[in-house]
Parts: sequence; C-alpha cells; structure tokens
Amino acid sequence: MIRRVAYLGVLWSALALTCHASNSQSKEKPNVILILVDDQGYGDIAALGNPIIQTPNIDQLHATSVRFTDYHVNPTCAPSRAALMTGHNANRAGVWHTVNGRSMILERETTVAQIMQDNGYATGLFGKWHLGDNYPFRPEDKGFEEVLTHGGGGMEQTMDYWDNDYFNDTYIHNGKLEKYEGYCTDIWFEEAMKFMADKKDEPFFVYLPTNAAHSPYFVEDKYLEPYKQYEEDGTIPMAAFYGMIANVDENIGKLVDFLKANEIMDNTILIFMTDNGTAQGARVEGHRLDGFVNKGFNDGMRGIKASKYEGGHRVPLFIHWADGGITTGTDIDALTAHYDVLPTIVDMAGLKVEKGLKFDGQSLLPLIKGNNKKFEDRIVITNSQRIEVPEPWRRTSLMQGKWRLIDGVELYNLETDPEQRNNIADQHPEKMAEFKAYYDKWWAEISPSYEDQPYIYVGHEAENPTKLYCHDWHTEKVSPWHQRHIRSGYVDNGYWQIKVAEAGTYKIRLRRWPVETGMMLNAPYPVRPALPGTSVDESKKGKALTIQKARILVQDKDRSTAVDGCSEFVEFTVELEEGDSQIQTWFTLEDGTELGAYFVDVEKI
Repeated sequence: MIRRVAYLGVLWSALALTCHASNSQSKEKPNVILILVDDQGYGDIAALGNPIIQTPNIDQLHATSVRFTDYHVNPTCAPSRAALMTGHNANRAGVWHTVNGRSMILERETTVAQIMQDNGYATGLFGKWHLGDNYPFRPEDKGFEEVLTHGGGGMEQTMDYWDNDYFNDTYIHNGKLEKYEGYCTDIWFEEAMKFMADKKDEPFFVYLPTNAAHSPYFVEDKYLEPYKQYEEDGTIPMAAFYGMIANVDENIGKLVDFLKANEIMDNTILIFMTDNGTAQGARVEGHRLDGFVNKGFNDGMRGIKASKYEGGHRVPLFIHWADGGITTGTDIDALTAHYDVLPTIVDMAGLKVEKGLKFDGQSLLPLIKGNNKKFEDRIVITNSQRIEVPEPWRRTSLMQGKWRLIDGVELYNLETDPEQRNNIADQHPEKMAEFKAYYDKWWAEISPSYEDQPYIYVGHEAENPTKLYCHDWHTEKVSPWHQRHIRSGYVDNGYWQIKVAEAGTYKIRLRRWPVETGMMLNAPYPVRPALPGTSVDESKKGKALTIQKARILVQDKDRSTAVDGCSEFVEFTVELEEGDSQIQTWFTLEDGTELGAYFVDVEKI
C-alpha cells in the first residue's frame, strides 16, 4: 500500500516509534549500506515507470522504502560523490570536474567513513571511488579500512589497470594490485558480502558504488538479450546499458538475501541511489546536454547526464530500515539533495561528530517522521563547472519547490511545465530578483573555498613512490583521461600540484606507457585482443611516437636530456625542498611536437 507524505505522521507514530524506542534503549548500532549506481537515471527503473527495463529487486526495495521523488545530485560523477561523502556542496569539497585535477576531494574534508570509523564502525568500500588516486585523497586516507576499487572514474580510464574490461580484471585491494576472476559488479557485491559476514557481530558501514552502468558498455549476453529487440527497433538507445543495470539489480537481490540469511537485514539502513541522470537510457534531440528526450524513457524530464536541466540531476533515493520502522512504500515529494544523506545517517544512527563540523545538507529524518517544516522554502543549488576555477551561474540549477532557475536567466515552474520548455523569467521579476539575491549571497559564502588546492603528496610515508597520471593534469584542454588517448598519442600538457612532504633526493621517471605494460617509450602498443563475439576496435591500436628529448620542471629545477626510445622511461634525480609546488614534464618528438609524459613516478630515495 502506497502512502503519501501527508500520512507519514500516522505511519511513524503507529509503527516506527515503537521500533525506534526499543532501538534507542539498545546499545546495538544499525549497520549502514549505501549503494550508488553509476549513470543510472531516474527513469531506468521499472517501478518508476520505465515500461521496458526489468528491475525486480530494485522494484521490491522501492516497494518497502521511503522514496524521495524530488532528490537531486550533481549532473556528473565525481562532484556527486564528493557531496555524498561529505555532506557539503561539491564546490565546497573542491570537486567540480571529473578530470583536470578537480576530481580530488580536498584534504581538509571529513567523510562519512571517517565519522563512522570514529563511532566504532567497520568501514568498507567496494567499487568506484573517483575522488583521487593518490595520498591524501584515496579511500584508505578517508576512513575506509577495507578497500577494493579500480583507478579513476571508470574502466579503461588513464589510471585504471591497463586493458581492464570488466571481466577478470586487476583491481586495487588495500593499496595493492590483485587479479580477480569474474564480472566487476559481481565482484564488488561478493567481496562486500564477505566483509559484512566477517563484521556481522559489529556495526559496519559499506559503500557500494558500482562503476556500472558507466561506459564501456560490456556485460554478458544473457543480461542484454532481453533488450536487443528494443535497441534494434529504435525504442531504446542501448541494450547493453539496460543489461548492466539488470546485472546490478540481480546483485541487489543477492545482497538482500544475504542480509536476511544472516539475520542482519532488520538492523541495516539500506540506501539506494544513483549519481547523475541517465547516460544511455534516453537520447535527446539537439545538443546532447540540453535537448529534449526523443528516444528511451526519462520520466518526462528534459536532458540526460551532464545536463543542467532536470534529467541531468534528479535521481532516485530509496531508504529502507526495518528496525527504524521504514518498511512501507512511501513517497516524499520535498526538495532534497545528495548532501543530505550524510547528516541523515548521522541522525538515524545517533553518531557523534566533531565539534564545529557543519553540513550544507540537513537530515531527512524529520521528513520521514512527517515534519516538512524546514523543507518548505528550501533552496538547493547544483551545477556542472568542469573548468579550472568555478564561475558564477555556470551550468547551474537553482531550485525551490517546483521552481527552477537555470544559469540565472531561464525560469521554469515544473508544476505547469515539467519538461522545462517555456522560459517564464520575464513574467516573474520578483521571483527572479529573490533567487538571484540568494545565489549571490551563497556564492560569496562558498567561493573563498575555491582557493583551497588539492595537492598530491610526494615523499610521504603513506605513498612512496607516488604515481602521477595525466588524468590529473591542470590544463586548459580536457586532460587525457582515457587509455585511448594514450594509445593515440594525444597532444597536450599540464602540470600536477604536489606537496613535497620531506626535503631530500627524489627520483623522477617519465613514461609514455604505464609500468604494467613493460612497453618502451617509442613502441606502438599492440592492439588488445577482441572480446569473444566482437571484432578488433581500431581505436585500441597504439600509435608509435618518436620521442627525442625529455624535460622536467619542478620547483627551480629545469632538467632536459636526450631520450633512448628503447627504454621504458626517462629518469631524473633532483633535490626537492619541502612545501607546495608544481611539476610539469615534456616529451619532444622528432618533428618538434611537444606533449607531457602521461605517467610519472616520483620517489624519495
């Protein structure tokens, strides 16, 4: 039976208070599992109206959860994760891009895992992190004691193990590379359940951020077969995307069965959400970021992943907790956001936080109890900056109730215009002035934090040597974030922001290919084998370069040398002083073209 938020007061008083009261008298803390699915949109769930996709386990969770129907994140991966982990607006947390050195969470930020750990919880992450691959940004630096992850923001990205393809890959397990057999999503859930089985007699926090359904779109045929006909007849954009979600759904069913079999389901707060709008569940006409949907299903919203319009950032959020009385399908329509999740966990689990730690979000527990007073006039701001220094109103949605102000110039009311087709800014000058004044005040408050920089440590005991990846170049172009850029000899350069932890002698090695390939500087990387049932992708072929000269610039050390193209790397030895700095590298080709070294190792010796 579905009840609306108006009836939640009755629901809570009749059922939840009894459970909550008994819980408060017990010393047993609730477990918390946070599932974050990559690139799955609001419309990529059968229970939310999609007529084609089959998601029986997500549907069952939907039927037994509080569902937030007006819940918003950032339009792309890393910023959403930063806000989710910290309870802060992503801009405040220092993450407003997915590459270019702006996907690394600021060192000063406190994460949900650190708070849980301080409250006696075992903490584990299984899947995609995408908030920094070096100290002090790694998940193990941010409160996770057990970590199984891949590099970067997805398979085949620059810092991911070379040629990972979702099947039988090499991942990072507690800081060390390990080979795993099986499909990535299956492995994340299987390893998470092993962790929970080991920790079932103590409270645990498990973060399960799947890299599916992010590209590349690889999945076993059995999952995509049911959707092939719909792709062929043009009803949906991509069968493999739906197939990846079907695999996630199957794993959620296995997880729930595991929790029940181990008698820990009732005392577990189970949270399900996604990180941005759909990537391949719908297509749009016109510009890919801002057009209107003309294929697939997106619940009638304008835009898809990366869009400033509703389809880019409105996503599902379900919360189930039997011992907290949250077991009945209930829709809550209040405006909510990703930075509300951490304060909600703190409130539900009764966690202590450090004095002075403030959140941009607020607990959703009052809403669940039927009290929406603090949410009535609330304003939520989300944006997609994707540049070095944020700019006011850049790809921004300011939201209040059903009002949406886009980029400070387009005003929509979703009650009468859910597809955001008719800009009514000139009809509501008072509302425009009110919203702009709020934004200006918010920008003035948050913008000083943009001066805080994400420095990668070198020469630190937590990580030595340090591997630097071109994914994190600070550059005016889009940094070479994908392995295909390395294969093609992508021409660009940028610098890394580093913090020299300790003065001393440092060995710096410049590479074109990652160390695991063993490839020479000027060698073409052989084309990767084709997956079963597929042909060779020509983009996977590696281009040979003609590197003649190498150069580094770090602090006041500017060094150059001739290159032996048959070596794997070029090595420099320099004396570095302690403190904040930058490092930049150059490879000069035979024709004079210059580009940066894609991979650099920095080791204090």
